[in-house]
Amino acid sequence: MEKISIQTEYIKLDALLKYAALVGSGGEAKTVIVEGLVKVNGEVCTMRGKKLRAGDRAEFDGRTVTVEQG
Repeated sequence: MEKISIQTEYIKLDALLKYAALVGSGGEAKTVIVEGLVKVNGEVCTMRGKKLRAGDRAEFDGRTVTVEQG
């Protein structure tokens, strides 16, 4: 499990996927989210603008990223 540290209150799901290098571009992030390939806290999430806060988890392509406040 990887950890991503954020300085802000939240990070949007599409930005997290790019920041964590789970996808190569914003377009790819949008596609995988809309197709239901991403899970947030264990549930499929199709909302590209979903706000993730410290403690939230995102899963895609066999990788899990946890958001932490830093």
